[in-house]
Amino acid sequence: MNTLRKHLVIAFTAAGLFGATVGAQAQSAAPAEGRQASTLTAEQRLAKKAEWQAKAGERHARMAQKRAEHQAKLQASLNLTAQQKPAWDAFVASRAPVKHGERAGRGDRAAWASLSAPQRMEKQIAMQKARTAQMESRLTALNSFYAVLTPEQRKTFDAQAQQRKGGRHQQHHRANA
Repeated sequence: MNTLRKHLVIAFTAAGLFGATVGAQAQSAAPAEGRQASTLTAEQRLAKKAEWQAKAGERHARMAQKRAEHQAKLQASLNLTAQQKPAWDAFVASRAPVKHGERAGRGDRAAWASLSAPQRMEKQIAMQKARTAQMESRLTALNSFYAVLTPEQRKTFDAQAQQRKGGRHQQHHRANA
């Protein structure tokens, strides 16, 4: 029995030492990576920024294409009448994403950093109010569109809206599961 205890103590001690060694190596490697990133030249930083912006443009184009495909699929499954088309168009227009320059965002990082804590909080509240106003206008368009749908169309619309519930993050995990 004592031999078993000795082996367990030795095993746990070795595991603890191994974990401490790995942790120490990870901590000493992290600052080195940070130093390498700060030694980039201005041209390299501009090139990285341009590369990031190009990839962002590609992502936005893919998202716009997926949004258009989803809207086309939804419109086809709803089998809308001519009288329902104006409400559909208003609904689709309300769902269009806000362009980056039109958002009530933080703006310049240096200007944001120079604000006091209360001023930053006031700006955050103003941005949240703008987002709430946008959501309320989307709700108005949704209610107008929903009001012209037949009961069968409402069931179809609700079923498709339920499938998309969860946001992009959860959809990504479901796709990769």
